[in-house]
Formats: sequence, structure tokens, C-alpha cells
Amino acid sequence: MKAILFVFLGGGLGSLVRFLSSKLIPISKAVFPWPTLIVNLMGCLLIGILFSWALKNNLFRSDLYLFVAVGFCGGLTTFSTFSLEGIEFLKTGNYSAFISYTLLSIIGGLVMVALGFSLFRFPNS
Repeated sequence: MKAILFVFLGGGLGSLVRFLSSKLIPISKAVFPWPTLIVNLMGCLLIGILFSWALKNNLFRSDLYLFVAVGFCGGLTTFSTFSLEGIEFLKTGNYSAFISYTLLSIIGGLVMVALGFSLFRFPNS
């Protein structure tokens, strides 16, 4: 139960940071989405650091790892988890899985967003 609480609290904090970053770095629809890119890259850096630390110290079930890597990074961005999984494929030499997962995630994500948008198009969108 304690693990669930740590993930929950970290996820809420990560989501809040993601929301606040979009307010602190205002953008228009015509401009590159810097807040999202910055948050995704920060999350990737943070999850890489934490994964390395947890691997070195065998602390994948520690409260800190659950709070920051699973909760905070998960709430901040799932892109960090996607990137970590890609690195795991590369480290094990599973290049076909890496290429497939990367292409399916990126292209599939774009297609699904477009599909969702077209299925539930709001007036004046």
C-alpha cells in the first residue's frame, strides 16, 4: 500500500510540473511546442539517472525510485518510459524490437491522435 501512495503522490507532482511548465513557457499553436519538448527531455534525463542509480544499488523497489521514476516521471511524461524501454532493447541487442517499437509508437501515436481528433471533432476545432 505504501508503494501505491508513493507512485500516486509522485505522479500528481509530475503532472503538476508538466502543467506549470506550459504556463511558464507560453506558446501559440503556430509555434514549436517547447514546453512539451523540454518536459519530455527532462523526464528522459531524470529517468535515465534514476534507472542507473537503482540498477547500481539494486533499489528498484525503494520508496525514492517509486516516487520519482515511476510516479514523478510517469506523471511528467510517458515519453521518458518509452525512451527507457527503447534503450533496454538496444542494450540487449534486440534492434528489430527497438525499430518496431519506436516506429509503431511514434507513427501509431500520431495516427491515433489524428483518428481521435477526427472522430470527436469539436465545432471550431
